[in-house]
Formats: sequence, C-alpha cells, structure tokens
Amino acid sequence: MRADSLAREIFSDIANKWALLIVEAIGDGTLRFTELRREVDGISHKMLTQNLRLLERNGLVERTVHPTVPPRVEYTLTGPGRALRATVGAMCDWTHRHLDEIEEARRRFGAV
Repeated sequence: MRADSLAREIFSDIANKWALLIVEAIGDGTLRFTELRREVDGISHKMLTQNLRLLERNGLVERTVHPTVPPRVEYTLTGPGRALRATVGAMCDWTHRHLDEIEEARRRFGAV
C-alpha cells in the first residue's frame, strides 16, 4: 500500500512535460539554471525552479552550489535520473517512429 502510494506521488512529480524536458536537457552533462532555461523552450523561471526542486527531492537531480559571488548553481542527473532519461529517450524514439500516424490521427480528429 505504501509503495503504491509513494509510486503514485513520484509519478505525479515526474510525469509532466517540464520535468521530462528538464531531464532530457540535462542529459549526461551539467547545466546552470540559465543554461537550462535556454534549453527548455517556453519554461518560466517559476516552473523551472519548481520542477528542479521536485526532481532534486526525488533524488533525480543533484544541485551543486559553488561558493562564488554571485553563487554558481549547477544541476546534474543522478544515477536514477540517468535511468529516467533512458526511459524519456525511449519515449522520444517512440514519438519519432509514430509521428506520421499520430499527425494523421489528429487530422482526422480535427486537432491539428
């Protein structure tokens, strides 16, 4: 019961477009906040901050603060974060493989 509840909570935290795009943007590297904001097109400062905190809270992103003036903050994926990125990558691959079919279905539905 507790595991199911925790799994639902974690899924709720990471299964949104911003969290997945952030994970994909960080990739195998390390990015600063402003670099991430540039990489994730359309995300607001507030949404980036909220999602980075959720990802950090769930152990998917590591936040490093360097003691400089002004402070330099960098974000890197943890082991579980890199594993999630592999899943996100598979979802992106699936989208690319089926893009024509999805677009056709949307045209038939009137959603494009």
